[in-house]
Amino acid sequence: MSRAPLFNLSALLTLMLIPSTISVTVSTSKPKVEVHENTNAVLSCEFRTEKETNPRIEWKKKGKDTSYVYFDGEFTGSFKGRASMDGATVTVRGVTQKDSGVYYCEVTAKHDKTHFGEVTVTLSVLVPPHAPSCHVPETVMRGSAVELHCKDKLSVPPATYSWYKDNKPLSTAHLPDINYSLDPKTGTLKFKSVSKSDAGQYRCEASNGIGAPKTCAGQHMKITEFELNLTLVIAVGVGAALFLLSCSLAICLCCRRGCCRCCRKDKKKGKQKRNMTIHRPPTDPRHYRHTKSFVI
Repeated sequence: MSRAPLFNLSALLTLMLIPSTISVTVSTSKPKVEVHENTNAVLSCEFRTEKETNPRIEWKKKGKDTSYVYFDGEFTGSFKGRASMDGATVTVRGVTQKDSGVYYCEVTAKHDKTHFGEVTVTLSVLVPPHAPSCHVPETVMRGSAVELHCKDKLSVPPATYSWYKDNKPLSTAHLPDINYSLDPKTGTLKFKSVSKSDAGQYRCEASNGIGAPKTCAGQHMKITEFELNLTLVIAVGVGAALFLLSCSLAICLCCRRGCCRCCRKDKKKGKQKRNMTIHRPPTDPRHYRHTKSFVI
């Protein structure tokens, strides 16, 4: 008999602690959205309020600076005229890569106990491959190291690359019988030491699984031998001779003018030697030698 009142009392306290209404809550059915370029993107945002019947809804996009997408009942910037609102859910038409980013749906209910709620939606716009830019050297000397480059900067997700020589695919495996390495992520084809057999037409293909692969135009790479050019040898020899001659003339002119320290030292030494060889008459009369012109 005594347990029933205790049970009723605990139930009553529980009911008193539970709020009769729910404050504003914001949620999304799809926090990550992936769509193809030039299609429509739906950014879901759902909310519930406690008392507020006309909450304030805003959408923002995070970038270098957070900017408004939907503010004060209308779309702003590039979203104006190509976006629509259904409740708090936004639909953007004809999305491009510039629309990719993090979006915030914010709901403000002034009359609720919790005045503010928000949810984040990430939009990724998938872009098919574009024709990559390829760099293939026209002429390469046999035995030298060479790099061929391929890049598609626009595809999302980033493209992977494959190379073709004379329309035959080159292997990406590191095998002992091949003299090159191919990185499918960077699109770089490296030759350690090219030979005559490496000459041919090269092209690169970019793919990312979103659209059809795209390739650059084929470019021919020629392998040449080192040839000694007689005209070049003569020109180098004449140039070296003229250089040495001009250096010699400059040194001689410098010495004559006394500009060089070494020349000054040599001149000083010469003067000292001449001073040492000058004959001075003896001071003792007995040491004088008589000559024919000497008169007593």
